[in-house]
Amino acid sequence: MGKITGFLEYERETSKEVSPRERIKNWKEFHLPLSETEQRKQGARCMDCGVPFCQSGMMMGGMVSGCPLNNLIPEWNDLVYTGNWQQAFRRLKKTNSFPEFTSRVCPAPCEAACTCGLNGSPVSVKENEHAIIEKAYKEGYAKANPPAVRTGKKVAVIGSGPAGLAAADQLNKRGHLVTVFERSDRIGGLLMYGIPNMKLEKWVIDRKVEIMKEEGVSFVTNADVGRNCKASRILRDFDRVILACGASNPRNIDVPGRDAAGIYFAVDFLKSATKSLLDSNLEDGACISARDKHVIVIGGGDTGNDCVGTSIRQGCASALQLEMMPKPPAERTGDNTWPEWPKVLKTDYGQQEAIAVFGSDPRVYQTTVKEFIKDSEGNVTKAVLVNLASRKDPESGRTVMAPVEGSEREVQADLVLIAAGFVGCQEYVAEAFGVELGSRLTAATQADSYKTSADRVFAAGDMRRGQSLVVWAIREGREAAREVDKDLMGYTNLF
Repeated sequence: MGKITGFLEYERETSKEVSPRERIKNWKEFHLPLSETEQRKQGARCMDCGVPFCQSGMMMGGMVSGCPLNNLIPEWNDLVYTGNWQQAFRRLKKTNSFPEFTSRVCPAPCEAACTCGLNGSPVSVKENEHAIIEKAYKEGYAKANPPAVRTGKKVAVIGSGPAGLAAADQLNKRGHLVTVFERSDRIGGLLMYGIPNMKLEKWVIDRKVEIMKEEGVSFVTNADVGRNCKASRILRDFDRVILACGASNPRNIDVPGRDAAGIYFAVDFLKSATKSLLDSNLEDGACISARDKHVIVIGGGDTGNDCVGTSIRQGCASALQLEMMPKPPAERTGDNTWPEWPKVLKTDYGQQEAIAVFGSDPRVYQTTVKEFIKDSEGNVTKAVLVNLASRKDPESGRTVMAPVEGSEREVQADLVLIAAGFVGCQEYVAEAFGVELGSRLTAATQADSYKTSADRVFAAGDMRRGQSLVVWAIREGREAAREVDKDLMGYTNLF
């Protein structure tokens, strides 16, 4: 695939980034795409490697290796190289419902498993994907394509995140009548309010939703199923139901002073920032603001990084990001070989911006909060931090991160954002449909199936598998759609 000697002739190139100090002045995406000529060279770098690990989607070492969507990456890399953009779009859409989303927010496990990266730099798969889908919109072949025949079957999808949208898109293509119910005021779920605008501008979501509407998908917003929207009515009016409500219960931290004002879950902070931006360009004063505040972010993952980037754009006085685990190595270790996901240090956009503004990396490793200190009015003012060390628990035999006695110190904290992950779905939706939950507080389904304990009710995405990547959510939505289609029709031709 690609040019036989392309990986030898061309160096890896990716889109240029607006400098950190410049991009923090606004909330726009900050990548500047390559020219078409340069992009075709990147397609040429795809090797005729024989076994394309990039599209494998295997679990190795507890993490995914390659694309969970099994995207036909070598095929459309070759088509990019030859300039056959329309066919590249068709091959991309064969497996990926939303390349406009994944090409912006996916961490690219495909590139981590690229054979070219075994002894050099991987193919810029994510960049090629972005070029294909944006070219398709520009040239007009990403337009609406409604099904020619309707089956008369009705399916309700609860939740409009990537899993719900993928399921709806597939089932609509099959000819079923699909209605998506969203509890928020805008369609998109995690994509809309969980991911900041500078990573995914919201017109990108709106553009795709409008196409889905043209194709026949119906959307209902402000429909909080299980509260202001009755599950019994949905079960009465629809032949099948797919629950794709995410795993949105944030993990809390239980330390003295947690009840102080000024401590928020990251998801609430990020949602308030995006909603205020979309509603009023931040003029309504409705968002949780970090302006002139010393910010502590608890959690070292993507959400924590998003909190840092958002706080800097709001004008914070400082930003500190706490990570319980040790600092990752700069390069792969001997027990983390290709094509496993590389467990190496990555400095994301928020951290880059903090370095540019404050002069140092905001991350502090092997550290957590022992206590919050509040003033007489109940506002958080300081946090007591403590170092952590790896120790073996004598009872369980497991390795744990334990506090180091005598390492406590105080730091200023006017705003604390908890980005410690999620612990399952919100139970009231499952209860409304009579769906049993498993040990991880996610919807329990039959083995190798998306069927729940409730008749005619299926579950997909984070609500079924727990917090995960957007590509996994899309895969789950597509596979759940296949299962629902087969359940309705006795067979399925969905891919």
